[in-house]
Amino acid sequence: MRTIPAMIRDKSAKKPAKDAPKKNGAKKAAPAKASEAKTPEAKPSQAEKSETKPSEVEALAGKSAGPKGIIAVAPPSFRRERALIKRGVWPVAGCDEAGRGPLAGPVVAAAVILDPNRIPRGIDDSKRLTVEEREKLFDKICASAQVSVVVASPARIDRDNILRASLWALKRAVVALPETPRHVFVDGRDRLDTECDCEAVIGGDGIVLSIAAASIVAKVTRDRLMCALAQDCPGYGFEQHKGYAVPEHLDALDRLGPSIHHRRFFAPVAAARAKHMPWTIEPVQDLFSVTEVEMEVEAGVEAGPSTGL
Repeated sequence: MRTIPAMIRDKSAKKPAKDAPKKNGAKKAAPAKASEAKTPEAKPSQAEKSETKPSEVEALAGKSAGPKGIIAVAPPSFRRERALIKRGVWPVAGCDEAGRGPLAGPVVAAAVILDPNRIPRGIDDSKRLTVEEREKLFDKICASAQVSVVVASPARIDRDNILRASLWALKRAVVALPETPRHVFVDGRDRLDTECDCEAVIGGDGIVLSIAAASIVAKVTRDRLMCALAQDCPGYGFEQHKGYAVPEHLDALDRLGPSIHHRRFFAPVAAARAKHMPWTIEPVQDLFSVTEVEMEVEAGVEAGPSTGL
């Protein structure tokens, strides 16, 4: 038995002897099955190996991902515009607005047609950029692309409401472009009533490069306007908060009252108006109140058949 190779020896050991009874053969076969049952545990199958691979990949990815809690956000791309160019659709414009939320100042809308051969580097959603980056990109965009800007005043916002005023300004910005676009991308969920095709993209300023460029132009233009209004109405801090409802602005509203640049029907402005200028608050008519009407009948009038009484 010592001269027989181990592999052959193991195989021959599993075979029952010719003279051995069947019971002994069955007893010998049982350990063999047990040893075979142990082999999958000792050597993992291909399926088990494949199951361990994703965890290893995730561990490696976690090591190379950098600090925890930081999510990498992809910048907007020119992919949708290029897809339209390949189909022969050009010019393609992107439009966005700035200033829907503030309590004071106008809404500024911008439309941009980027030159595919002269796209400035670093264009991103205006909210992700610093003031210095926005100013530099504003100059580069205006120098290399077709740009239009339209302003909706606080008076229009008070008359039409903020949504309608914003859509009006966006449509006018598209119409005011030097070259009429054949397709327009607009940030948000509302499409514009334009003669060309219009596609609304939710979060478009972080997805479509033309919309991102328009957001930079609109933001920089409005910030400059608010700095100019700060010189006209000192004390409110427009040059700092640009008209948004920060604590400093709310304190100035409560102390000074609203200016002509404030939006009258925004709640904090209406409250300041009621405090400082109560005569400008129109009384609300109670539709459910009952008014008594007194009728005087002259005593000298006699009722006859012709009166119908």
